[in-house]
Amino acid sequence: MNNKKKSFVSVLTLSAALLISGCSSTDTKTNSNAGGAKEEKSELEDKIVVYSPHGKDILSKFETQFEEKYSIDVEWLDMGSQEILDRVRSEKNNPQADVWWGAPSTNFNQAKDDGLLAAYQPTYSDSLDEGFHDSEWYWTGTSQTPEVIMYNSKELSKDEVPKDWDELLDPKWKDEIIIRYPLASGTMRTIFSSMIYRTYKDTNDPQEGYEWLTKLDQNTKEYSANPEMMYNKVAKGEGSLSVWAMPDVVMLKENKNYPFEFVIPESGTPVLTEGIAIVEGAKHPKAAEAFYEFVNSPEAAKILAEEFYRIPTRSDVTDLPEWITDTDIKTMDIDWDVFQEKGDEWMKYWDENIKSGDKEIKE
Repeated sequence: MNNKKKSFVSVLTLSAALLISGCSSTDTKTNSNAGGAKEEKSELEDKIVVYSPHGKDILSKFETQFEEKYSIDVEWLDMGSQEILDRVRSEKNNPQADVWWGAPSTNFNQAKDDGLLAAYQPTYSDSLDEGFHDSEWYWTGTSQTPEVIMYNSKELSKDEVPKDWDELLDPKWKDEIIIRYPLASGTMRTIFSSMIYRTYKDTNDPQEGYEWLTKLDQNTKEYSANPEMMYNKVAKGEGSLSVWAMPDVVMLKENKNYPFEFVIPESGTPVLTEGIAIVEGAKHPKAAEAFYEFVNSPEAAKILAEEFYRIPTRSDVTDLPEWITDTDIKTMDIDWDVFQEKGDEWMKYWDENIKSGDKEIKE
């Protein structure tokens, strides 16, 4: 494990398995009235379909801006990262999406292996370090996301909060932990896989990790169907703890006044690379390329950092917020290829053998 602390702007995040960003509940938005276009390009199609876990606020903002610039109708579907992968797989013979915007890089690697993505090297490729793009440009990284222990600051003081992953297993936290249901969430799948990988990397056996997740399940009060349910219940004090993406915790605190704070685990934490890709067989490929470039411009990266608390992967974005430049993190040393190979198997075992079924809350 790498014990060296690094600032976010200097961390070369390895390709990761996980949102900020949050992996949202399913929601659909279509708008056939683009209107007000300031720029129009005849070679671009008049429509684009985007699958994304980024949530209504981000998707609505960039929908409006893109439509204003290009007079291209944007339709989007908001759902969890794993749900997107499953959907794109099911649509392989008749693709419905043009762009997949947002998911851990391991999801994109799985999609690449399944022949679901089209290679595209963006014009800004020189600004991406090696860990922030696929070697053949089937996806590129858009943001990097460290995972943290989140807590309700009205219920717990900073001194009381667990300082590391293993402290979450203390029996005193029984029924105090509320977790986003992992199978649909790239973020949670990454956190759970990381807990298994800590011992798997030395033993090549997931059993100790399974035992760890079993103890966590004993302390877990609920597996919420979507992030919003989890946020609301922790904010109300129905549970005082969760594990989630650090940028989302900062955003919820500053934008929505939720009583949230976070702890960066002392032993290290996985840092996800969130990405973007064009779907193989996209019906609107030129519009897809334009959207891909648009949402990853330096201007867009600054908006995402300042308004939506995303940490950019581009090296040429300047004047970033202090919460990015002044925060240090100890990055967990992870072989993401192992996550890609074993992640589904580990999560299947958790779902069938560890999870307490009565704790899974449906929408």
